[in-house]
Amino acid sequence: MYAQFHRQRPEEIVKPLSETDIRDSFVNATRGEIERIPLPGLHEVLWDSREYLGWRDPQARQRGYLVHWSGDTPVGIVLRASEVALSHGISAMCALCRTAQPSHQVTMFSAPRAGEAGRNGNTVGTYICDDLACSMIIRIAPAAQPMHPDPAEVISSRAEGLLGRVNAFTADIMRTA
Repeated sequence: MYAQFHRQRPEEIVKPLSETDIRDSFVNATRGEIERIPLPGLHEVLWDSREYLGWRDPQARQRGYLVHWSGDTPVGIVLRASEVALSHGISAMCALCRTAQPSHQVTMFSAPRAGEAGRNGNTVGTYICDDLACSMIIRIAPAAQPMHPDPAEVISSRAEGLLGRVNAFTADIMRTA
């Protein structure tokens, strides 16, 4: 259902990525760590419905990965999920898609900074959807209403905001000072 409301603008979507593109994109991991990253089934990815590619490691549940395009360059980051869950029975908001959800669907993820800062233990953290599927969540079309009569405009605005926040998060990780 959400596909009918999606506007395909090049700046909103992830261009298809190969295994090599993905592995070469990581900015906050060692070569050995990168080689061990399990990749999702790339042939199953709906590239035109994403601002980034995000997935969890099925063998190490605390690990997650996020890859997006920054201009013409893919940028990948390794994430670590907090082992401490939010309190049950409350709502939490993903900082990337800005969707309020039950607390068990939002997790604090941290990422080592790139370069020497990361090797020295410096990290950046934020709350993100536990399944890293923000691109799908923002495409749930709202009902038309007087303040937002066009669901496609709402989804386009959400996509633009998500992409901006993903870029800001990864830029913070790549910041050396």
